[in-house]
Amino acid sequence: MMNHWEQRYQQGETGWDRGQPSPALHRWLEQGVLKPGRILIPGCGRGHEAVELARRGFAVTAIDIAPSACAHLERELAAADVNGEVICGDLLEYNPAIAFDAIYEQTCLCAILPEQRTAYEQQLHRWLKPGGMLCALFMQTGAEGGPPFHCDLLNMHRLFEDSRWQWPQSEPLFSPHYNGRFELGYALVRQ
Repeated sequence: MMNHWEQRYQQGETGWDRGQPSPALHRWLEQGVLKPGRILIPGCGRGHEAVELARRGFAVTAIDIAPSACAHLERELAAADVNGEVICGDLLEYNPAIAFDAIYEQTCLCAILPEQRTAYEQQLHRWLKPGGMLCALFMQTGAEGGPPFHCDLLNMHRLFEDSRWQWPQSEPLFSPHYNGRFELGYALVRQ
């Protein structure tokens, strides 16, 4: 049976796909928040950010559950003549041998069911080395249901609790979408 996300790609229902890297990624790179190293992109989709990071010297690992999205990313990496590891599978079952320096989390948290968020946070914590950077964009829909599911900031602070994550003191990055929704970006440090 075709998974839900693969079906969305097959039917062209990919409103989350900007067709290019997120402006937030460029800002984090310009600010030096993200520095070349081993980086994971969970729920990478077509992987625009993965290609950009690979171009900039990052050792990229990208994971998604939709085979056509993964195949697209593999073609884009080859066309850009850069390397990256593309994994097609369930991220809640992913268990890498070596922890990552950073994770770029854009549209994955808002796409999974809210009852999966605790398991996902545990994975993010496990995937990162101590002191590693989680660059997370929290989707703000102001609506019930999903996907995308609203990532209420109070709930995000509870999910990414202070005993496990250091939240920045600075204002979040504001990343608008054409559909009126927006993301608030925070660079969290794994404790």
